[in-house]
Amino acid sequence: MLLKILKISLKIAGIVAILGILPTRLSAQDFGYIEGRIVDTSGEAMLSASVAIEGTTTGTMSDKDGYYFLQVPAGKVITLQATFISHETESLTLTLRPGETRTLNFILTPNTKMMEESVVTGIKQRDNTLRPINIKSINQIPNASGNIEHILTTMGGVASNNELTSMYSVRGGSFDENLIYVNDIEIHRPQLIQSAQQEGLSFVNPSMISSIQFSAGGFDAEFGDKLASVLDIRYKQPTELMGSASVSLLGGSIHLEGASKDNRLTCIAGVRYKTTKFLLGTLETKGDYNPAFLDVQTFLTYDITPKLELSVLANVANNRFNSQPRERTTNFSSIQQSFVFTVFYEGEEADRFDTYTGAVALNYQPKEDLSLKLIASGFHSDEAITYDLLKEYWISLATQGSSGLRDSLVNIGVGSTLEHGRDYLKSEIFSIEHKGMWLIDNGNVKWGLKYQKELISDEIKEWKLLDSAGYSLPYSSETINLFDVYEASNQLNTDRVSGFLQYSRTFETAAGKVFFTLGGRAQYSTLNGELTISPRGNLTYIPANRSNFSWHFSTGLYHQPPFYKELRDRSGTLYTYKKAQRAIHYVAGMDINFNLWNRPFVFSSEIYYKHSTRVIPYQMDDVRIQYLPQYNAKAFSTGIDFRVFGEFVPGDESWFSLSLQKTMEDIEGDYILNTDGTVVTPGYYRRPTDQWLNCAILFQDHLPSNKNYKAHILMNFGSGLPFSGPFTDIPSVIYKLGSYRRVDIGFSRLIVRSTKKVHGVESIWISAEILNLLGAENKVSFDWVRVVESDYGMYYYYAVPNKLTGRALNFKLSANFR
Repeated sequence: MLLKILKISLKIAGIVAILGILPTRLSAQDFGYIEGRIVDTSGEAMLSASVAIEGTTTGTMSDKDGYYFLQVPAGKVITLQATFISHETESLTLTLRPGETRTLNFILTPNTKMMEESVVTGIKQRDNTLRPINIKSINQIPNASGNIEHILTTMGGVASNNELTSMYSVRGGSFDENLIYVNDIEIHRPQLIQSAQQEGLSFVNPSMISSIQFSAGGFDAEFGDKLASVLDIRYKQPTELMGSASVSLLGGSIHLEGASKDNRLTCIAGVRYKTTKFLLGTLETKGDYNPAFLDVQTFLTYDITPKLELSVLANVANNRFNSQPRERTTNFSSIQQSFVFTVFYEGEEADRFDTYTGAVALNYQPKEDLSLKLIASGFHSDEAITYDLLKEYWISLATQGSSGLRDSLVNIGVGSTLEHGRDYLKSEIFSIEHKGMWLIDNGNVKWGLKYQKELISDEIKEWKLLDSAGYSLPYSSETINLFDVYEASNQLNTDRVSGFLQYSRTFETAAGKVFFTLGGRAQYSTLNGELTISPRGNLTYIPANRSNFSWHFSTGLYHQPPFYKELRDRSGTLYTYKKAQRAIHYVAGMDINFNLWNRPFVFSSEIYYKHSTRVIPYQMDDVRIQYLPQYNAKAFSTGIDFRVFGEFVPGDESWFSLSLQKTMEDIEGDYILNTDGTVVTPGYYRRPTDQWLNCAILFQDHLPSNKNYKAHILMNFGSGLPFSGPFTDIPSVIYKLGSYRRVDIGFSRLIVRSTKKVHGVESIWISAEILNLLGAENKVSFDWVRVVESDYGMYYYYAVPNKLTGRALNFKLSANFR
């Protein structure tokens, strides 16, 4: 049903586009076109330099190669200005004939005095709580997952202790609390993924990105109903034929982009293929791994009239993960003793995650100060996790052998498990949305209204047979009993209506410049008949006497109505009465712009506190989140983030971030019954994302005598996350994973470069990456192995660590062409 709607929508959009060509040919002659390139005095391309008509809001930004394209009024005298932070402004006055295309190139000269005043440009990015992320070298940064979200782990307050996943936690929130938008379209993820090995490519294609902005909390009302963060991505609207291609041991990609001669039609498309087979070969579990992840997407725009634009976004992702594990040997230790855990496997796992996303948008600008947008979008997923695995294992005490390796000394536990699973989920999400913006004096008003339909069906069939030292557990002298059995079938049909209204303004006083935004959003869900109202606001202040300083504060009430995973307990039972989780954000921070080595730097810091109620507790295993909707909890998260970024090496931006945080929760009505019969209320305990220390460094460098040789280093450290045992849902006993330590380093060399704007190969880079340079044995979860150790059938649990990927070498060849 949903796919039929999307196909019809695309056909209608195509017909509208064709019909729109004829009546607009005459009106298009009222315009001329300017194209060109912006470089610095050394000839390096300048990303995101501004080109605008003086005294108007008409303008554009240069792309990563310095090129720009701008439509301007014909027959009028205009002054075109090219600007960039800490550089002299270049201006040129000209008049274009109707339909004329003129090439204008700009060379911008650094100005050290302007560096001190450049805070105005930098602060302007902070008036909506979003922080821009530099994407100039994003495809050269070493990355095991191949996903753009990997760069977020270098931002303050963002944590991910798994190099294979695109999921991340922000300031103590879960993976499910983050919003992702691409060109105003909310992106949805598969629901069944249980381990990062199964996870394929994320939606966002790095080669198609024009800009990235990120907010770690306190975001505006225009963004949706989740509790933690916003990732706002814009895809390119190209001006000429260009492309790129890359191939490595982790897969490959190719993208093409171009525009019609009059730039009314633009299109960008990309294909990506990923395989982590050689990375999974570094795991302790040896076997045949066959991961294959394919993603195809396109984004096109068409100017039906000078005031009406049609855009289409489409994506198809087919992700497969098949494995036949054979054996595993894991060495682990307690405080007093070392152990060896050995497993032999029979069977296989076959997983499927297919997703389809489509969206059609109409952008109408009847006046320069008014823009209206209508978006229809759809998402369909077809997911399956199937496995039949026999595991025969034993645990032995270990001793140091003469060769320096651990030898098995005494066998202390033998057993086997037979695990069966057939989990299926299908989801369809359809939405139609209107957004608008009206520019007024020194400010704007934004509004939006959205309707969303959700259809979800799933089926769960899982069981486990546990045989430990001759005992089938749970033990019976007459029958063989299964240790765990989960079977359920669910259908969910939900309608949601949401909307927002917000007002932003800038004004100046004798004390300085002030930006503020006030707004609110509301949502009604038929799932439980709940209406949520979320007021929000933020304020930025730049002192008149310290223009390189800015202070900002944001606060608001945030709701996250349950979608699906939050409603389902371990057995598959749905708790549809659950209300929206809610949190109050308080975020205060400062930005300081300063000069070092005659180059601009920024120091940023934010302190925050989040108080949450109606929280649905959860447990984490790898990237799988198992919610416990039968409980209610309250929680808090507080901390401080620091970040310094700038050109430590001229021409290459690097940054360092440090985060300190504490996040805890208190489950209502929980208690611990001691052996003496006394009852203890545990109160607050650590949440699964409680990581008190997280720091990251992204450092980029090149040879002083030759910029064709570059190095990129990505370092992450995170303190140990908490986890609980298998004894009960309520974590009465808290354990701690070891710290996460990882260093990835990449070396690149430019082997072909064309300095002329001609069609053909523009550049070719060859790269070598050492992933997990230090060979750190990071732990992602534990297997709780139950063994019988006495004639009376007494049993014990051993926590056997599951480790992430080891050291690996990756080679990559990438090319850009036009």
